[in-house]
Amino acid sequence: MELEEKEELEQQEVTPVLRCSNIHKYLGKGESQVHVLRGVELQLNPGLMYSIVGPSGCGKSTLMYLLGLLDRQDDGDIWIAGQDMAKASDEARTDVRNSSIGFVFQFHFLLSEFSALENIMLPMRKLEKLSESEMRDRAQMLLEEVGLGNKAHRLANQLSGGEQQRVAVARALANEPAVIFADEPTGNLDVRNSTMVFDLLRKLCHEHGQAVLMVTHNQNLAKLCDVTLSMQDGEFVENSTAVIEE
Repeated sequence: MELEEKEELEQQEVTPVLRCSNIHKYLGKGESQVHVLRGVELQLNPGLMYSIVGPSGCGKSTLMYLLGLLDRQDDGDIWIAGQDMAKASDEARTDVRNSSIGFVFQFHFLLSEFSALENIMLPMRKLEKLSESEMRDRAQMLLEEVGLGNKAHRLANQLSGGEQQRVAVARALANEPAVIFADEPTGNLDVRNSTMVFDLLRKLCHEHGQAVLMVTHNQNLAKLCDVTLSMQDGEFVENSTAVIEE
């Protein structure tokens, strides 16, 4: 019985939070049409950090936007937290995006007239699951986790660049998403803050069990992820050296 329970637990641990199959995406029409993604397959498991590397224009960010339900693929299937998103309505996709996905972009996109605490509460307000006090408590807890608990009431424009991006990481975790997409999350930071934000993402990923998918041109950070995927010409390239533009 103990062996069966162990096998069941192991099976639960590798249940993917996101998977996609045969993803195709075209941009443009007629002779100028470009086949950006060519049958991409991917599976993200909880508690692991993935990086996608490759030259500019290979389809990295396009794939992330499709998986983040910010755009629709031309063909293929996407499942997030067990839900089929391929033909889901816009309303259903919005619900899943709010509840199961967190985003960290190169630019933090914080609202400058709001405090750090208020910025983190915004996704929770949209989800409408917690009371006002519960939202404030959770936002404060997340600020503590990213080392900014004493700056909860600072306006976003009163924080340094590195601090703003750490608030953006906390905001991405606000609704306890299954997966976090990070598109060049350190691209606008100096080396010290880049390392700090990356280490924070990796630590929170491992501790909270989210899958993190990061697109980056930073070869050093990419190699520190649990899984590094190389993309060329709209496809993942197996058993090859990643081509990364600095």
